[in-house]
Amino acid sequence: MTSVIRTFGRFSSNFVRDEKGTVMAEGLVMMPMLVWAYLSMFVFWDAYRTMNAVQKASYVVSDMISRELSVTPTYLSGLDNVMEYLLGTNEAASMRVTSIVWDAADNRFEVLWSRGVSGGMTALTTASLQTLAPRLPAMSDGDTVVLVETSVIYSTAMNVGIDDVAFSEFIVTRPRFANRIELRT
Repeated sequence: MTSVIRTFGRFSSNFVRDEKGTVMAEGLVMMPMLVWAYLSMFVFWDAYRTMNAVQKASYVVSDMISRELSVTPTYLSGLDNVMEYLLGTNEAASMRVTSIVWDAADNRFEVLWSRGVSGGMTALTTASLQTLAPRLPAMSDGDTVVLVETSVIYSTAMNVGIDDVAFSEFIVTRPRFANRIELRT
């Protein structure tokens, strides 16, 4: 019986000191985390790229509108197509364009015209504009600006901890060549 205990003791001490296979065991434990981290970097980079593309495309659209003397609903719909082309994704962009004037007598911003171009964004009214007033710049009496609001829903290719998120832009631009930009129907 003593020899069985001694043999078992030698076997167990050899087993404890033996390091064969530890790399394989550690690799099996770490591999899922490494794969997740690698895929997460791609997803986070794609989200950052999409956010940057939405911002750039929104500024392009706003700049195009600021260079016009008047716009039509057809022109604004075409700008929605330009926005989606610049984004280069299959994601649909929502856009609303609003011409705003500051009325010093009433001490408030007023909507000259507003158009929800796509994606279910409804036109603003003077009453609904007041909720956005803190985000608008200080203006002189009678000054006008064009407000371009865009939103793109970003969906990740893989579930790595980011839910679907809306990348939105709120861009205020002064008309370049006229006091105000008219909406022709």
